[in-house]
Amino acid sequence: MAPRASWKGYLKLSLVSCPVRLYPATTTSERISFNQLHKKTHNRINMKPVDPELGLVERSDLVKGYEYEDKQYIIIDDADLDAVRIESNHTMNIEAFVDEGEVDVIYQDAPYYLAPDGAMAEETFAVLREAMRKSGKLAIARLVLSSRERVVTIGARENGMFVCTLRNPNEVRGTAEYFGNIPAGKPDPEMLELAEALIKQKETTFDPKNYEDRYEIALMAMIREKLKGHKPIIAAAPERGNVINLMDALKASLSQSKPPAKSKSKADEAAKPAAKKAAAGGAAENPLKANLLKAVGKSKK
Repeated sequence: MAPRASWKGYLKLSLVSCPVRLYPATTTSERISFNQLHKKTHNRINMKPVDPELGLVERSDLVKGYEYEDKQYIIIDDADLDAVRIESNHTMNIEAFVDEGEVDVIYQDAPYYLAPDGAMAEETFAVLREAMRKSGKLAIARLVLSSRERVVTIGARENGMFVCTLRNPNEVRGTAEYFGNIPAGKPDPEMLELAEALIKQKETTFDPKNYEDRYEIALMAMIREKLKGHKPIIAAAPERGNVINLMDALKASLSQSKPPAKSKSKADEAAKPAAKKAAAGGAAENPLKANLLKAVGKSKK
């Protein structure tokens, strides 16, 4: 059974329109969550609204308020919100098309699936979907979700479409505050070659099934042990390596890594230039670096 649609309306391109339904593409229902209990009675605590003057109040007595000054509010009721009607309340009007790789990932927010609303909409939906698929473009549109207008991207995905809401530019922080003090100098070429070799050793094809939530698994194991009346097993934190410097860490990583079969030869080729360069004359500049590079070369034989 398909989940309840988050939004129903029309997908519109110029004079062409198609009734559609929008569904959440992700769920958090499988995540482990905890309830707040009283420590003695173990009764679940109910969160109730409290007025600082009146004490407990009924939820039916709550209204929405916008704070325009400190502790000064203007009351907004449902009639006020209903009066704010714009096209995107019920229509996802496509305004433009962009290349699929043009939308910066930092602006991507919540994912949704878009499907035709009824058999009569399927032909129009399929034409729009395949046109975007063949052109390699994403549509830019707007729609109102949770009482606010969101800019979204729309693209083809399998037999349906994939919608992603975009963050407003004022929600994305600039990088200067965080990256401004990072030195712009180039790294040591030999260390860079070793790091590139390490990357090649770990090349693979991404499959999200290979990256299960280990914390959730450990958490559920602890809960099951507690249900059996056992004490939870205390997991030991991984030991930190006693690394002398960056070169030593790179060398140790290369020797310990088990590269995929398809990328092993690439890693070997990437590591050879660094070892040859050290053997040719790097020792005079940095004996420690030269010895480490030679060690990396020997570990490949």
